[in-house]
Amino acid sequence: MDDRPYAFLSTLLATPSVSGFEQPAAKVIKAYLKPYATEVRTDVHGNTLFALNPKGSPRVMLAGHVDQIGFLVNHINEQGFIYLTAVGGVDLAVVPGLRLHLHGRNGPVLGVIGRKAIHLMKPEERDGGKKFDLTELHVDIGAKNKEEALKLVDVGDSVTYILGVAKLGDDLITGPGLDDKVGAFVVAEALRLLAERAKKSPGKLKAAVYSVATVQEEIGLRGAHTAAFGIDPQVGIAIDVCHATDYPGADEKMAGTMKAGKGPSLSIGPNINPPLNKILFAAAHKAGIAVQKEAAPRATGTDANVIQVTRSGVAAALVGLPCRYMHTPVEVVSLADLEAAAKLLAEAIWGLTGETSFIP
Repeated sequence: MDDRPYAFLSTLLATPSVSGFEQPAAKVIKAYLKPYATEVRTDVHGNTLFALNPKGSPRVMLAGHVDQIGFLVNHINEQGFIYLTAVGGVDLAVVPGLRLHLHGRNGPVLGVIGRKAIHLMKPEERDGGKKFDLTELHVDIGAKNKEEALKLVDVGDSVTYILGVAKLGDDLITGPGLDDKVGAFVVAEALRLLAERAKKSPGKLKAAVYSVATVQEEIGLRGAHTAAFGIDPQVGIAIDVCHATDYPGADEKMAGTMKAGKGPSLSIGPNINPPLNKILFAAAHKAGIAVQKEAAPRATGTDANVIQVTRSGVAAALVGLPCRYMHTPVEVVSLADLEAAAKLLAEAIWGLTGETSFIP
């Protein structure tokens, strides 16, 4: 990956965007895409829309959700210790002992998730037999009391794992929030590639392209629902992480065979429009892009779900980015997969015209 896109991706992954608090990350995407988009706007829900050739046909919506799982400050006790409530599907098994950032009024405040030392635990606690609730875990920010804590944070402040990205070997990256800021990155890159190609070949891009950083996916696909209604696309493609199964403990019989670094996936099933998927597979073949297949036997848990059933219906597809350790602070994806996904989208969209049929 070239330096400029990687710098954009790194900045995006280092920027907090808990569901409902996506504005800082949206600003990062705006700064990157503004030179390439014909129109840029943010709707009342917080979705950020970047349009290219908006008078073209068909209207294509690319959706990558920019929100991430996290927490909100829920309670501050008299001793200055803080208790959290989860936003999205937080895995409690990985939470004890972590460092967090509490995003207060004056910037991030470092906190640690405290847990009773193993020396002080009863045998049933030490052996992992006792399940615990998030309300049993406190955050220590070093405050002497509630009054001191309130100078730094307040109820309702968003909380994230320590953000950032690191490389694993030559191609893999790791960090929290890859779900689905990498999807938001891919839809941004697809629009950039299309804009640069359209500049070299004026009039050749027929489709109207809307690259959307959607919000609140982690709490019910909410942003894509309203964005799709507003755009009224004929085509809607969601880009999200999917479960890689190439590490110990992952069950291929449950989630299929999916490997990081072997290309993006294309889902097949009732949430997916067959003619659109055929176009995506053909574009991958034409561009020499390896793709993997993922069975999706029902409505997917992605933005493609709500896009498909917007208004009178939308031709929907889902491009997956194989991800290890989803919803943990150490999610892992392949940079090559991200680049391939962006190129695949750009290639497929370049060939669309107002005459393209998506009727099964």
